[in-house]
Amino acid sequence: MSITKETIIGQLVANDYRTASVFKQKGIDFCCNGNRTIEDACKKKGIAANSLINELTEISTLKKDGEIDYKTWPLDLLADYIEKKHHRYVESKIVEIIPFLDKVMRVHGGRHPELLEIGKLFKESASELTGHMKKEEQVLFPYVRKMIEFNEVNAPFGTVQNPIRMMMHEHENEGDRFRKIAELSNNYTPPADACNTYKVTFHLLKEFEEDLHLHIHLENNILFPKSIAMEQKQTTANSIN
Repeated sequence: MSITKETIIGQLVANDYRTASVFKQKGIDFCCNGNRTIEDACKKKGIAANSLINELTEISTLKKDGEIDYKTWPLDLLADYIEKKHHRYVESKIVEIIPFLDKVMRVHGGRHPELLEIGKLFKESASELTGHMKKEEQVLFPYVRKMIEFNEVNAPFGTVQNPIRMMMHEHENEGDRFRKIAELSNNYTPPADACNTYKVTFHLLKEFEEDLHLHIHLENNILFPKSIAMEQKQTTANSIN
C-alpha cells in the first residue's frame, strides 16, 4: 500500500497494524479518529507529514513476522474474536482494576487529588463499556452473523449503519475519556512516592487502554466498514433478483 498525505489512517493501520506504533508515538489517534487523512492529523498535531510518511513507509516495508492479518478474516470470525478476546478482557479487568483504584485513591488521594478524577473517569468508562458491549453482542454482532449465514439484510433497525453510527460515537467518548486519564496520570507514570499498588494500578490502566485501542481499531476500521459494504452488496443483489 502506497502511503501518501491523503492516506486514511484507519485504512493504513487495518492494512498493517505495525504502523499503529508510529501513530501512538506521535500521539495520533488511529482508532476512534482513524477516518482522517495523514495530512489532516499532522496539521492538527503540528507534525511534518513527509517525515511521518517516511517513518510509516520504513516500518511497512519490513518483513512481517507472524503478524495477524485481521482484515482477511471472515466477519463472523472477527466478531467472535472481538467478543471472546476483547469483551472478556474488558469484563475481567474492570473487576480487577476498580478495587486497586479504590485503595490507591483512599491512601494517596490526599497528596494526589488527580487520582480521584482518574477513578471517576475509569468507573464511568466501566459502566459505559459494559452497556456498549451488550448492545454489540445482542444486536449488532448477531445481525452480522445473520447476513453471512442467510444472506439476509432485513434489519429491525433499518440498516446496519444505524447501530454502527451509535457504536462509533460511543467509541469516541471512550477515546476522549482515556485521553484524559492518560493526561492526568502523566501517561501512566507513577510519582516518586508511589507504592507498589499505585504502580500496578497505573500499569493495569495502561494495558487496558492499549487493549481498548486495538479493540476499537478492529471494529471501526475493519468490522464496521466491511459490514456496511456487505449489507449494501446484498441489498443490491436482492433488488436485482
